[in-house]
Amino acid sequence: MAEIKITLVKSTIGAIPKHKKTVQALGLKKLNSSKIQQDNVAIRGMIKQVSHLVKVEEI
Repeated sequence: MAEIKITLVKSTIGAIPKHKKTVQALGLKKLNSSKIQQDNVAIRGMIKQVSHLVKVEEI
């Protein structure tokens, strides 16, 4: 299965609580932190919800 690299590029300080929890569920803690996740429908849905906060790269 393919993998994607997710990087937090914008702070969650002004984000709504639901988006903060989504970023945390993706495994991102600090600004510019990255996490490699499996590319599946659930992860893609989470990324779509916080697309204004993260950058996604195909691996």
